[in-house]
Amino acid sequence: MSFVLVVGIGWLLSWRFNTPEILYIAVGLSLVMNLVAYWSSDKIALAMSGAKKIEREDHPYLFRMVENLCITAGLPLPKVCLINSPQINAFATGRDPKHSAIAVTTGALEKLENEELEGVLAHELSHIGNRDILISTVVVVLAGVISILADWFLRVSFWGGGDDDNHGHTLGIIIAIVAAILAPFAAMLIQLAVSRKREFLADASGALLTRYPEGLAGALEKIAHDGNHLHHAHNATAHLFIANPFKGKESRNWFVKLFMTHPPLEERVRILRGMRI
Repeated sequence: MSFVLVVGIGWLLSWRFNTPEILYIAVGLSLVMNLVAYWSSDKIALAMSGAKKIEREDHPYLFRMVENLCITAGLPLPKVCLINSPQINAFATGRDPKHSAIAVTTGALEKLENEELEGVLAHELSHIGNRDILISTVVVVLAGVISILADWFLRVSFWGGGDDDNHGHTLGIIIAIVAAILAPFAAMLIQLAVSRKREFLADASGALLTRYPEGLAGALEKIAHDGNHLHHAHNATAHLFIANPFKGKESRNWFVKLFMTHPPLEERVRILRGMRI
């Protein structure tokens, strides 16, 4: 999907300026983007989120909890990272279980009870076990590249180029504006497609892993009432977190909910408390 989107924007640029080389560049860029996303998207996501890798001696309590859950789930131990933020949140990233990382905010460690933190960690480890993390982290790179390309297309079209026909130039600008609007929108739709249902699945898988749905339900309730901000929150990485890191931007409006990267927390809590394990 990412390949098609980037190549499609490249085709529009090559058509607008009658320069086939632009299409070749777009194909090459798409291939490079996918390679970077596969090998380095976890590093990009961690860096963008301000997550720092820690060792066992830095936080034995957290390491022991992650290790026990990994043994239960049959997963290798991921890299463990901390985000220095009072907000309660966490995310997992990486291309596969052997090359994965889990990041937790200091706020989660300070404010969650043992069972609640365990529920959050089990949720994130379920993303790793369900192999959601590769798709999610690829979207981080995809969203950024598509937005940059769309903005470049719009700027170049306004500067002019290609034929000197006014009608053709005007048409090119209209197409550029439409592409600049629709390309990031398409990237956002991909984020939505890979995020919402996977969150429900990770909730269920995490609850099965701990055998205690109330732990995660309690953590989600605390997250819902947590008004702290995450300073390193980005639109490109927001879908990775267990809950929307942009506090204060949630809405009950049905249209806004349609475009949320996460299911409503109250709905997730309701489903967890309805589970019978």
